[in-house]
Amino acid sequence: MKNFKQFNYLIILILSLFISTNKSTAQNIPFKLQHNQLFSAAHIGISIYEPATKKYWYDYQSNKYFIPASNMKIFTCYAAMKYLTDSLTGLFYTEEDSNYLVKFSGDPTFLHPDFVEQPIIDFFKQHQNITVLKSNWHNKYFGNGWSWNDFEAGYMPEISAIPIYGNTVKFIKNDNKITITPQWFKDSLTIFGNTQSGYYSIGRDNFTNQFILKDDSTYFNNAEIPFKTNEKLSIDLLQDTLLKLVDYTDADIVGDFVWKKLKTQATDSVLKIMMYRSDNFYAEHLLQLIGNDTMQSTTTSEIINTLQNDLFAGLPDTPRWEDGSGLSRYNLVSPRDFVWILTQMKNDFGKQRIEAIFPSGNEGTLTGYFAKYKGKIFAKTGTLSNNISLSGFITTKKGKELVFSILVNNHRSSIKNIRKTVERFLTEIINKN
Repeated sequence: MKNFKQFNYLIILILSLFISTNKSTAQNIPFKLQHNQLFSAAHIGISIYEPATKKYWYDYQSNKYFIPASNMKIFTCYAAMKYLTDSLTGLFYTEEDSNYLVKFSGDPTFLHPDFVEQPIIDFFKQHQNITVLKSNWHNKYFGNGWSWNDFEAGYMPEISAIPIYGNTVKFIKNDNKITITPQWFKDSLTIFGNTQSGYYSIGRDNFTNQFILKDDSTYFNNAEIPFKTNEKLSIDLLQDTLLKLVDYTDADIVGDFVWKKLKTQATDSVLKIMMYRSDNFYAEHLLQLIGNDTMQSTTTSEIINTLQNDLFAGLPDTPRWEDGSGLSRYNLVSPRDFVWILTQMKNDFGKQRIEAIFPSGNEGTLTGYFAKYKGKIFAKTGTLSNNISLSGFITTKKGKELVFSILVNNHRSSIKNIRKTVERFLTEIINKN
């Protein structure tokens, strides 16, 4: 009997030790985010993972699909880090007897105001006898599932074979005058309003590059409006910038050419801008660059299909992936998919490179959030009407490194209230673990 009691005591001791050592750290998570009243009518998925122990701290509907909004840029960012070299390819060119044939790559930094140095412009200035070949372009100017009535919105420039000036026109108020960049569009603005009052707006015709200024109840500051793109227009804008003619042909040039690459901007500098301000233009054209530079393909669907069968073949849930930016409401991804990608990204490239690209507390689209946690969180936001997402990395007070993804769909609350609640949820995890 004594031995039996000792045996039972030993079993209880072992079980208690087992339970205590395997007790989920999730018990130190202060509240269940999904039970908050802000999310009562919404759909929410949460995944918090510790790569070091390969354990999930928190797992709620992490295998379900959500519209991720700009969290899709995490897909694009990882693919660009994996496939593109340390700098972007701006041109493919071949030379014979001082005659140059040139193909544009889809580099979004070409004449973009973000970058002062413009190697493509330098190339055209330094060489004569350059002929630009028509691009092998088969995409539509908008992504599948984009909101058609946002065509005037600065965050939704068209996708094009030769992106130039960010594919937008900037209207800058200067006293009572309007400065237009690129200047090529200066005669495209028709004024029907009173510029002296300052109360006006500028819009664009849906199908042409005719811009209209008209009286409005709101005070005009500045406007950035996408223009209707086509390849010939890009060449016209290039000629206007160079102040010289540029040869362009849509004829099929056949030959056994050896194509060289003209490099432009540092890849990570573009990725940082994309992630900090959630730049859709960069995201879409980086995806095109991956196709042009490594796959000899410019069709978005083909590029995505190749990436899904290669780089993203190990995703736990097969996503519906439509674009590079997350503007499409057809995108569907699970929280644990994002955790998988972010974990792979960290394994492949390390913390230092990731932290140089992702915004931290009170930076980029995290401005106003996690202000006291700079260096403790690095994350990408995502916002579409009624949909909010946040995925990235956090480091707890005790040095635990976690990967997380929180996706909220179909909410009817204010964006600020939901973001502040998610902020409280994550900062308490940081503070109490």
